[in-house]
Amino acid sequence: MIGAAPQPGHRSTNPQRHGAIRTVVPERKRPAVPHRHLGLLMVLALSVLLGGCARLSTLFAVTPPPDQQIDRQQQAMVTRLKNLVEPELQDNLNVTLPALRKSLADQSNKAAKFKRNLVLRTLADPWDGLAALEQAGLLASTAAESGVEGLPAVIDILEGGMDRTGASFAPLTFPVTLASEELLTFLTDVLEQAYQDREQALRHLSPQDREFLFSHARPLVEQFTPQITPPAHLAEAEAAVTYATLLMQQVDYGSLITAAQRLARLGNRKFLQQLEIALQHRKPVAQSIPGITGDILLIQQTSYGLLVIGGYGPNTYDLDRGAALIIDLGGNDSYRGVIGASPNSDLGNSIVIDLSGNDTYQPAPLGLATGRAGIGIVIDQRGDDTYRLTPGSGGVGLAGLGILYDGEGHDVYEGSRFTQGAAFGGFGLLVDRAGDDRYTSYGYALGFGGPLGVGALIDVAGHDAYECGGRYPSAYNETEAPHARPQDPSFQYDCFGLGTGAGLRVFSKQPAQRAQSLAGGWGLLIDLAGRDRYRSANFSQGHGYFFGVGVKLDLAGDDEHQAARYGHGSAAHFGVGLTIDYQGKDRYGSRGPFYNGGTAWDGSVALAVDGGSDSDFYDLPTSTGLGMADLGGWGLFIEEGGADQYAISRGLGLGADTSVGAFLDLEGRDDYSSVPSAKAGARPERLNRRTYLENQGSLFIDR
Repeated sequence: MIGAAPQPGHRSTNPQRHGAIRTVVPERKRPAVPHRHLGLLMVLALSVLLGGCARLSTLFAVTPPPDQQIDRQQQAMVTRLKNLVEPELQDNLNVTLPALRKSLADQSNKAAKFKRNLVLRTLADPWDGLAALEQAGLLASTAAESGVEGLPAVIDILEGGMDRTGASFAPLTFPVTLASEELLTFLTDVLEQAYQDREQALRHLSPQDREFLFSHARPLVEQFTPQITPPAHLAEAEAAVTYATLLMQQVDYGSLITAAQRLARLGNRKFLQQLEIALQHRKPVAQSIPGITGDILLIQQTSYGLLVIGGYGPNTYDLDRGAALIIDLGGNDSYRGVIGASPNSDLGNSIVIDLSGNDTYQPAPLGLATGRAGIGIVIDQRGDDTYRLTPGSGGVGLAGLGILYDGEGHDVYEGSRFTQGAAFGGFGLLVDRAGDDRYTSYGYALGFGGPLGVGALIDVAGHDAYECGGRYPSAYNETEAPHARPQDPSFQYDCFGLGTGAGLRVFSKQPAQRAQSLAGGWGLLIDLAGRDRYRSANFSQGHGYFFGVGVKLDLAGDDEHQAARYGHGSAAHFGVGLTIDYQGKDRYGSRGPFYNGGTAWDGSVALAVDGGSDSDFYDLPTSTGLGMADLGGWGLFIEEGGADQYAISRGLGLGADTSVGAFLDLEGRDDYSSVPSAKAGARPERLNRRTYLENQGSLFIDR
C-alpha cells in the first residue's frame, strides 16, 4: 500500500540527496484523486472483490475532493436492481430458481485449471458477484479519470479481482532540483528498484524457465483460441498449461505489480513539467545512438538498459534492442521496433514517456507497452497519435504487466489480434483519457482476458468508435452456412473482444485431455462519456466463455451497440457476462443469429442492463435474445425506463432445460409491434403492463 516501507533488498532513495517528499497536485481540467486517497481506493476495491458485497458509497463519498463532479459509486445499478427484480424471480420462478442456484454453485466436477474466485463467486451468487464486478469497474473508472497518477490504483483494483496484490513500497521521492547529475541518479534509482522487484518476482525460475516465459509469449499471442480439439492442437494446450503453471507456482507476481506501479509513477505530470522546465535550454549532446535521430538531451547506458531523453523536435526511435527508459519532450515523433517492451528475457522492464506531439507508433510484434515476463509501459501525454499495433502490443500482459496510457488528443488505435488491453497470465491495460478515438482489431482485443489474465480498456471522454472482427471465420459456418462466402450476410466471424474473458477449453471425451483445459480471465471495457459506436462479431461486448468474465460498461451518452452471436452481455460454458449502459438514448443491433442481451448458455450467468429513462431501440430482427438461457443458465435482461421499441424475432424472457431466462422492462410505454404475433396455442403476446410465464424457467414482465 502507499506509504508502507520498502521491501528488503530494495535500495531506498536517499532523502538527504534528493530532498523531502513533495506533495504533488497535478494540473488538470478535472479534479484529481490525490495520492492520499488512492490507498483507500485500493482497499475498497479489494474489499468489494474479495469480501462481502457491502455498500461502499458512504465510505467512498468522503474520499474525493470537495469539487468532485461525479461520485461513480452512486451510479451503481446491480444492487439497486436486485432489490426490484429478485422478488419477482422468487415469486414467479420458485421451482426452477432454487434448483438452478444450487447447480451453478457446484463447479467441482468441471475440468478447468486455475478457476478464479470472481467467477466462482458469481456463479454461486449471481447478484453478489455481478455487483462486485460493477463496483470494481466504477472504482477503476474513478481512478482513470484522475489521470496518469491514478494508474497504480487502477492496477490494484483490477488485479485484486484475480486475487493478486503488489508488495508494499515507499512512494517515489521526486528530486527538489533537476540538475543533470541528480536527475540521472533519481531515474537510475527507480530503474534499479524496478529491476530488483522483477528479480524478486522471478527468483525461483531457472534461466530456462525465464526464457520459456519470454519466448512462449509469442506463440500464445499468435495461436490462442478458446477451444482446442485434440489431437492436432493438444501440444498447444499442454504448452499453455506449462506457462500458466509456472506463473502460478513459481512467480512472485505481487512483485511484478509493485514494479509496474513504481515505473508508472514516473508519468507524474508535475514531475514531468519540472523536468521540461529544467531541460528547456539544454543543448543536444553530440553522441549518436543507432536507430535514434533528432535532438537528444541525455544518453546513458545503464545495467538495466538504455536511458534517453529526447528534445522538442521530431525524433525517430527505431530500436530492436529496446530501451529501459525514453522520455521525449515534444515534437511529432516516430517510434518503431521495441518500444516500452522487453527485447529479451534479461532486460525485462521498459518505459517510454512522450510529453507532446502528434506521434506515430509502429512496433514490432510484442513490441509496445507489452509486459513479457516483466513490465512494459508507454505514456503519451498529449497529441493526436496513431498506434499501428502488431499482435501482442498496445497494453498487453504475458506473465507481466503491459500498460498503454494516452492523455489527450484524438487518437487512432489500429490492431490485429491480442492488442489494446489484452492478457494471458498477466495484466494488459489501455487507458485513453480524452479525445474522439477510434479502436479497431480483428480479435482477442479491446479488453480481453485470457487464462490468468486481466485485459482492460478504459476510455474516459470523447465520442469513440470500437470495431472488432472481420478476420477469423467462425466454426459455426461449417454447420450453419457451409456454402456461404465471406461477403455473404450469413457468413460469421469470431471476435472475442470488447470486454471478453475466455478460457482454453479442450473439447474431448478423454478426461486426461480435458484436464489440460484452462479457466478464463477477466476482460473489461469501460467508456465513461460520449456518443459511442460499438461494432463487433461473435463473442463480444461483455461476454464470458469457459470460466471467463466479460464486462462492458458505458456510463453516459447516446450510443450504438452492434454485435453478433453471443453479444451484449452473454456467457457460455460456465462463463460470466455483464453489460450495462447507464444512460442515454441507445440503439442495439445484431447480425445474429442467436443470443443477444442477457443470454446464458451451459451453466453460465449473464446480465444485460440499459439504465435511465431515455427511449431505446432494440433492432434484432435476425437474432434472438433479451433474457434467454439454456442448459442450466441464468440470463437476465433489464430495461430500466423509457418508451422503448423492440424488433426481435424470438426471445424476451425464455428459459429452457433447467434454466432461468427473464426479461424485465420496468417503466415506460413500449412498442412491441415489431415482435412477431403469437399464433393460436403458441407463446403469448408480449405487451405493456403484462406478466407472462411461458414455462417454469421463463419470465416476461413489462411494468
